[in-house]
Amino acid sequence: MNAEKFAKTWIESWNSHDLDDIMKHYSEDIEITTPMIKLAAGIESGSLEGKEQVRAYWEKALQKIPDLHFELKEVTSGVNSVALYYKSVMNKMAIEVMFFNENGLVNKMIAHYTDL
Repeated sequence: MNAEKFAKTWIESWNSHDLDDIMKHYSEDIEITTPMIKLAAGIESGSLEGKEQVRAYWEKALQKIPDLHFELKEVTSGVNSVALYYKSVMNKMAIEVMFFNENGLVNKMIAHYTDL
């Protein structure tokens, strides 16, 4: 896997606001954990599971933040994983660690932000 290529495509997908294009990066059994879920949706665990739940959450987020724009700063790679460091919403810096399944799709994502 080419981490730089993935990161570029992932950022472009998010900046396009095209939810179908965004979702192509994720597996059906995707699990995401982010403080944004706790903040925006009031879900104490900060986690969602399954592509349908994640898609519904991101659809609302894109509607709420129509000017969403991510700016990639750094890409790191690990074993079947990447970590992206980027400027996110509300001018917060984010580190997002994504783990890939055998088909090259993200099946787990954990996000960290500068203080929310």
